[in-house]
Amino acid sequence: MKIEANERIRICPRCSKSYHGAPALSRADSETIICPDCGTREALESIGVKPSEQEEILETIHRSMRG
Repeated sequence: MKIEANERIRICPRCSKSYHGAPALSRADSETIICPDCGTREALESIGVKPSEQEEILETIHRSMRG
């Protein structure tokens, strides 16, 4: 079975959680590869979305991806 590069398990340097799939590029330095959730948090933060709302949005995204 072939394993695609974006299916590897990685550790996010921002939140220290493991993830797989396509990573995100941090807006903080435009160099660091971070997990998709942290990428979404950084994008939402950049437009002024509060942390509590960011978590609600991420939960909605996760629910929609499950099924």
